Amino acid sequence: MKRIAVYCGSSMGTDPAFAAIARGLGREMARRGLGLVYGGGKRGLMGVVADAVLEAGGEVHGVIPQSLVDLEVAHPGLTALHTVTTMHERKAMMTELTDSFVALPGGIGTFDELFEAWTWNALGYHAKPFALLNVAGFWDGLIHFLDHATMSGFMSPARRAQLIVADDIGEAIDRLDDACTAAQPKMVW
Repeated sequence: MKRIAVYCGSSMGTDPAFAAIARGLGREMARRGLGLVYGGGKRGLMGVVADAVLEAGGEVHGVIPQSLVDLEVAHPGLTALHTVTTMHERKAMMTELTDSFVALPGGIGTFDELFEAWTWNALGYHAKPFALLNVAGFWDGLIHFLDHATMSGFMSPARRAQLIVADDIGEAIDRLDDACTAAQPKMVW
């Protein structure tokens, strides 16, 4: 594993633990020589994780639509800033540039990115692993709902098991790395 795509909020959220985990993840990624792929913004948790990687000497690839560049939300100091036309192109390029995905706290954009990566995996477009970094129980409600969807017959246990859930940065990265090196199943329904 060489790069991790991080999905997270463009705001800071209400709990200081959210920024702390973003900062810690960025530092640990750089310490391990892992590059960051993210949405290219300078605000919120997105900016925190990017700054942490950069401050620790790591590589950061941002992917941002031109409309957000025009609104002056692009991070000015990245290793590479890839400008695209649409959000769909953004997600596709982020998927190309990364080996795995991790979701920190965030809103509807974070949910969209996580579920699209998971859907593309289900459809066989990629076999890259994905994880939730469950800081301060942020993802507990979603985890419960996914278990409910599985028990209700709308998701197979094998598909549900693909989503790595970790409370600790090191555990999340280790499990993503293990999943990258393990043989990935072609399709699980």
